[in-house]
Amino acid sequence: MSNDELKKTYDADSIKVLEGLEAVRKRPAMYIGDLSDRGLHHLINEVVDNSIDEALAGFCDTITVTLHRDGGCSVEDNGRGIPTAPHPVKKISTLEVVMCTLHAGGKFDKGSYAVSGGLHGVGVSCVNALSRKTIVTVKRDGHIYQQEYMRGNPQYDTKVIGDTKETGTKTYFLPDEDLFNTIIFKFNRVSERLRELSFLNNYVRINLIDEREDLSESYHYQEGLKDFVNYIDKNHDVLTNPIQVAGESEMSDGLVMVEICFRYTKNYSESLLSFVNNINTIEGGTHVTGFRSALTRTLNAYANNLMQSNAKKKKKDIALTGEDFKEGLTAIISVKVPEPQFEGQTKTKLGNSEVEGIVRQVVNEKLVQYLDSNPKDAKAIIEKAVIAAEARAAARKSRDLIRRKNALETSTLPGKLADCSIRSPEQTEVYLVEGDSAGGSAKQGRDRSFQAILPLRGKVLNVQKARPSKMLENEEIRTIFTALGTGFGETFDVEKCRYGKIILMADADVDGSHIRTLLLTLFFNHMQELIHNGMLYIAQPPLYKLKKGKQEYYAYNEEEREHIIARIRKEDPKAKMLEHNEDETEDSPATGKVGNITISRFKGLGEMNPDQLWDTTMNPETRTLLRVTLEDAVAAAMVFQTLMGDKVEPRREFIEQNAQYVVNLDV
Repeated sequence: MSNDELKKTYDADSIKVLEGLEAVRKRPAMYIGDLSDRGLHHLINEVVDNSIDEALAGFCDTITVTLHRDGGCSVEDNGRGIPTAPHPVKKISTLEVVMCTLHAGGKFDKGSYAVSGGLHGVGVSCVNALSRKTIVTVKRDGHIYQQEYMRGNPQYDTKVIGDTKETGTKTYFLPDEDLFNTIIFKFNRVSERLRELSFLNNYVRINLIDEREDLSESYHYQEGLKDFVNYIDKNHDVLTNPIQVAGESEMSDGLVMVEICFRYTKNYSESLLSFVNNINTIEGGTHVTGFRSALTRTLNAYANNLMQSNAKKKKKDIALTGEDFKEGLTAIISVKVPEPQFEGQTKTKLGNSEVEGIVRQVVNEKLVQYLDSNPKDAKAIIEKAVIAAEARAAARKSRDLIRRKNALETSTLPGKLADCSIRSPEQTEVYLVEGDSAGGSAKQGRDRSFQAILPLRGKVLNVQKARPSKMLENEEIRTIFTALGTGFGETFDVEKCRYGKIILMADADVDGSHIRTLLLTLFFNHMQELIHNGMLYIAQPPLYKLKKGKQEYYAYNEEEREHIIARIRKEDPKAKMLEHNEDETEDSPATGKVGNITISRFKGLGEMNPDQLWDTTMNPETRTLLRVTLEDAVAAAMVFQTLMGDKVEPRREFIEQNAQYVVNLDV
């Protein structure tokens, strides 16, 4: 269509007004992030958040989440119940207003909720819009009320279906299969979030029932964050008892409540999780800054007094920094803020400046009292920090070797890095490739303008069990830091990354999975900001090549292989189907014939020629990439510690429990 024709068609009739929840169904990703597995489970979170807000307000102590056999989910609480009387402005049932109107809810009224999480009035109406069917049942004012919706549209006016002395709300919803890529809820994913909410809100019991598998769990942690820390550290060797600090203070918008629990372990990495009104602030914010500042200042002051009182134990002129007090730290920071202001890449970074001072004051006061009352724990913390400082000094020389002068200078880059010609990070990507052979194919098959290739030899060091000084002695890890240009430790700067995408490319076998896990452990522990910014990906090389005549097809798993065979047979009914006759050896790919279809199984990336690697794994128009995310930081930390930590027994139990899912195991 020409520009003149476009101008003629752009008139008043071109301006579309999306009524009610139509906007949500038209652009669902704007409201819940995406339509994948992540977006699907976000629906449950939004409904549960409403019940948690009732608990925060002191009106609810039990929440039950049920995954039904028909694919739906229901969330029931014993809170006050959504109001059902006619709305003073809309003149219809208030329940219908809440369920069918964006930005409608009690969260905007401080008389109803002092603090709240969720999407602040958008959540439950979005769930309604994105569900094929929704039924809300409300108990209040002596009656049981109900209203049903189909794809967000009320099927009848709110009606009374019975009488009761109880109060509460039950929301059943069946996700719309026409919108979501999948509508199958995962028990483990739901349970992790509910367990997390139970840790953060020790006054509420949360039940999870899965009718599909006849499973049920109940979460109620009376000691709250202390139980949370113990849960995270259950596979760690600990140095101290959990240290709890709590307090509250007024700010301009209302009362801020601070609750923190932390302890030190014998680990070398840090596990810090922060929450604002139960929202996981994966990018931190002012509450985290306040905690770190107070921790460093208070422990440093205690260390100085300790060294002065015992002249035989000097600090060897090593100044303790915040980095030294991070080593082995497990911490949970939870604050309740009346009007949280979020910022950052994923809008999960707290920006309220007043909160920093409030957290700092609470931690200073309570931590001083704890250290004075528990000299054994205090001594263990200081000794660990001193050892960390000595190791940091020893690592300084290694760290300096991987620093770059600026993002465009390539003279100090690793010799085996095949860099790209474009210098703008937004337009470039680097492949971390397992093995020199695969690296050679990738270098030949790539688009040199925007794709860089860094071959890695062998398996990188398991950083879960190594100090930074030991880690930087590893040639492959030094090479990675040098190539990325981000720096390391306190000098790490995500803005200096030379590439917009970092893609891990390893064989689709057990060894490849191990190498991927080692690399993911490195990024999770030392370059987590790259994950938060959505810059880390996993390439998906195919497992099989199928050939019929001159036509070639690639399959990424056995299921897809069988689907391709069935499709070819449908297109060519005369194709004679024979039994599989695969002949697999350690030195050659599995090959076989299904009728006139030849099947080859790739044992490694190195077996692909450059054209095949480009077509299947590197071409942006045809490849499949998995973006690495930290939707559930708690689960991620637990998996890495279990798989890569020192203790063997938890690792054995994990493998035994998950062996049946190994083909689709998510790390």
